Amino acid sequence: MSFGNVLAERAAIESTYEGLCSVFEMQNVKDPVTGKTRQQPVPVLIDEPCALSQSSLPAATQTVTADQINYDAKLFISPDVIIKPGSRITVLQNEMVFQGEQAGQPFRYATHQEIKLREVKNA
Repeated sequence: MSFGNVLAERAAIESTYEGLCSVFEMQNVKDPVTGKTRQQPVPVLIDEPCALSQSSLPAATQTVTADQINYDAKLFISPDVIIKPGSRITVLQNEMVFQGEQAGQPFRYATHQEIKLREVKNA
């Protein structure tokens, strides 16, 4: 493979994808029973091949009610998919489930895109 061949580079990058992700966006959903509209997470992408890499090691923060873990990661995914900032992204990779609550602005390349994710959970 030589550099400058976008298709070959993209294929090489995508061959490293070990995960699958599902993307959820907050959208207005009307309850058929009550007729009320409210914001709910709606799936917009299911089981899309991807790769997840850590950006920082998790650190526990002790609070009055619980210990909280903040974990930053970077998602690598096809440049063809559209993921809006603020989406919730769940990644299954290497028997680990990562639930990204705060997706950042995608940074696109010809071969892939990178999206910074943050997972916040109680220990």
